[in-house]
Amino acid sequence: MSPCPCGRADYAACCGRYHGGLAAPDAEALMRSRYSAFVLGLPDYLLVTWHPSNRPSTLALDPGIRWLGLDIKKAAGDADHATVEFVARSRHGGGPAHRLHELSRFVREDGRWFYVDGDVR
Repeated sequence: MSPCPCGRADYAACCGRYHGGLAAPDAEALMRSRYSAFVLGLPDYLLVTWHPSNRPSTLALDPGIRWLGLDIKKAAGDADHATVEFVARSRHGGGPAHRLHELSRFVREDGRWFYVDGDVR
């Protein structure tokens, strides 16, 4: 058993199942799995969970970024639209720690949640 990068549980019982193809049941679970995908270097997962209206054609992850933790501040919404406010901490190389504070928007279509976009706070 290995801990999940999102900080919740064992990887296989948490984000690993979504990375393996199971649809995330809600926007918060998708947010956590996307954070874990950044930590684990899974750009294909990030692209497939990004809504087509805003999805980039390619995604190159910076191997110099070390992700330090995720804190979900608030998750709210209805059956098909949601927001998740989070803080993700990272460090690039030996530089100072950085905080990404974002209010992300999600939409559910055809039974699957997608990241749409977000406002950096």
